[in-house]
Amino acid sequence: MKTTALALFMGALLSLASTQQADPEEPTPAEEEEVEIFTTPATQMAAAASNFGFNLYRQLAYQDPKANVFLSPLSIAGALTQLSLGGAPRTEQQLYRVLQYHHLMDPHLHSTLKDLLASVNTPSKGLSMASRVYIDKKLRLKVNYLNAVEKEYGVRPKALNGSPRADLKEVNDWVRQQTGGKIAHFLSASLPRNMGVLPLGAAHFRGQWVSRLQKGRPEPFQVDSWTSIQVPMMSETKYPVKLGIESDLNCKITQVPMQGDVSMLLFLPNEVSQNLTLIEESLTAEFIHDVVSVLQPVDIDLSLPALSLSSENNLLPQLLDMGLAQLASQPELVKISTLPGKVSSVHHKVSLEVMEEGGQAARSSPSGSGLSLALSFHVNRPFIFLVRDDTSGAILFIGRVMDPSKLKRN
Repeated sequence: MKTTALALFMGALLSLASTQQADPEEPTPAEEEEVEIFTTPATQMAAAASNFGFNLYRQLAYQDPKANVFLSPLSIAGALTQLSLGGAPRTEQQLYRVLQYHHLMDPHLHSTLKDLLASVNTPSKGLSMASRVYIDKKLRLKVNYLNAVEKEYGVRPKALNGSPRADLKEVNDWVRQQTGGKIAHFLSASLPRNMGVLPLGAAHFRGQWVSRLQKGRPEPFQVDSWTSIQVPMMSETKYPVKLGIESDLNCKITQVPMQGDVSMLLFLPNEVSQNLTLIEESLTAEFIHDVVSVLQPVDIDLSLPALSLSSENNLLPQLLDMGLAQLASQPELVKISTLPGKVSSVHHKVSLEVMEEGGQAARSSPSGSGLSLALSFHVNRPFIFLVRDDTSGAILFIGRVMDPSKLKRN
């Protein structure tokens, strides 16, 4: 775990407010109680799903270091966990290992995940998710599997009839309904006639800040040392956030509160860089927990791009590389069907809108609760962001913005 004094703090910044600086020689609570960071089934499940998401994110990020990346770990974890109920012991174990469940000692794993999904999939958080397993009806589905998934997750796996047009409509209509119409075209291409097994995950997020930002004019975003583009920005002066400096990763980190006990964590390199590998390799649930625990409340001049984006991927190739090679060859989904069936794809689509809207106008932190210094956090170069449920610690979305001009808009 990367608690190396989370060197994060705050170098030059806290030298201006030494009364708030902890003695660097004293071990942090996270160092003293490392094994007890996540103490409840819900937070342990959230950490496992987040670590799965970080591993999957890295697969996508390393595939194309200059590409924008965006995914929702919980929506995919939900679909793959539903799939695990149909696997033989070996297949279930492989899925659990990739999903990071093998660290959990939870006899009620499915109930824990169901409760976690229900707690975050709410309008108050601005989140709507959909996870389901679709299966070719030629596989002769076993009713016990359908009943087991429905009992645990309240959604029944669906048999498709093999008609490309009808199946496409069936899937798109269901996802549209589950996301309140926010993801209207989950699949843009017809399904193959022999589709096998298709787990899918979709998620939409429209977050609102606790304190609203001001809509600004387009400003330069430095894609690399030579390329600058104009992007819509939102900003505010003396905006209350939590802030830290990670010297080992050469970046600043800020946590901006959102409505519904959600926050956005932004990792901003100190210099324009197309290489965010150091930050990406550090991302774990434990590291994020430690970061959040040491960030300090400050009032800053905040400016960041208005985000409206979507991403669509077949994640099967990445999952195969993560240890699920059998899914596409001999998955042993013996509880789903009497016939051998292969996973044809793991389709994932997400969309996100984070504009300037929010609650009250930004106000400086009350005296004594935060620093008010001449600080700024200007997101005008490639960055990484996380949307985090502050109650459970679950990472709802992971994103990397390398070039805003190449973002898919909603």
